[in-house]
Amino acid sequence: MKNLTILGSTGSIGCNTLDVVRRRQDCCVFALVAGQNAALLAEQIREFRPRLAVVETEQVRANLTDRLRESGLARSEWPELAFGPPARVAAASAPEVDFVMSAIVGVAGLEATYAAVRLGKTVGLANKEVLVASGELVTQAARASGTELIPVDSEHNGVHQCLRAGKRSEVARVILTASGGPFRETAAAEFARITPAQALNHPTWKMGKRITIDSATMMNKGFEVIEACWLFGLAPSEIEVAIHPQSSVHAMVEYTDGSVVAQVSATDMRMPIQYALTYPAREPGPVPRLDWGVERHWDFFPPDLDKFRLLKLSYQAQETGGSATCTLNAADEVAVSAFLDGRISFPGIAEVVEETLAKVPSRHAGSIAEVLAVDEESRSVAREVAARTHHPLVKV
Repeated sequence: MKNLTILGSTGSIGCNTLDVVRRRQDCCVFALVAGQNAALLAEQIREFRPRLAVVETEQVRANLTDRLRESGLARSEWPELAFGPPARVAAASAPEVDFVMSAIVGVAGLEATYAAVRLGKTVGLANKEVLVASGELVTQAARASGTELIPVDSEHNGVHQCLRAGKRSEVARVILTASGGPFRETAAAEFARITPAQALNHPTWKMGKRITIDSATMMNKGFEVIEACWLFGLAPSEIEVAIHPQSSVHAMVEYTDGSVVAQVSATDMRMPIQYALTYPAREPGPVPRLDWGVERHWDFFPPDLDKFRLLKLSYQAQETGGSATCTLNAADEVAVSAFLDGRISFPGIAEVVEETLAKVPSRHAGSIAEVLAVDEESRSVAREVAARTHHPLVKV
């Protein structure tokens, strides 16, 4: 029996992970870690009976306690209830835990994921910020403990699968695909009129607000380029991005002999989640197989780096090295929040990130504490930049 801790159990990846667990007989939930959604967490506790449940604050824990009382679940069947960062770390590093699904959005999941990696837990990585903010530290810890980070994001999971076809020395380049978001055909001159509601209308995936906006700006793909560098030991120059609106081909690996291996599957996150849980085995999954009796049309074309400036900035930050990508992530989170609040325009997101990168010097961060210090400094600078932006949202 494989014991799981799910960091971010009430989010999209967390819920999909629990759906996969629901269908399997070899997985048991040890801990559920959530933020503020006490109502959904109470339902998950009632169904999966974890031994530990962690929330963000003491107030949320009190709310969760009330929800559990109302649920009718006997007090003897309640898990231990805890809150805060130390409890998240404890949930990820408990001796009973075999597998940790890292799916907390933002750097809030960094400490717990790092603790699990250091202890040699198998980690399903769905949290982009872990490697974007602290790729060097986390990958060094994985090598030292002998564990493997198994990517859950569809693109990186696809690369992971494609790399099983050859040796690392035989890889010429990796191609990550991108839907292009809702504005791939929108002229850059129209970007200032884009509203949050329009940017949140993703053509393919249903995701949280920040990641949906990041997809619209293509910052999400920039983060994926950075992640791929750390996950697979690649230089930025070895990774290309191709716009693929149909989102059927998730990634491709080109080998030195010219062969290209592609990973193709339905757009359903349960497939890469199960892959991470069962790797290196492949088992029948919860995702319907593709119907090859249906006519298909696939398009591929390069992204416009002048229009989607954040993708270009991501390549540059990874080339710079040090803490630059941590600053990139922190500034983007602040800028996206400002855009969603109507305080800056859609193009203003890139402007805030670019100016913050220029103001916060890149340096070596040798510990998680130093990474979090860079993160906080970068957020502070980004908030100042966003507050005086000259490009507020233009109303349609």
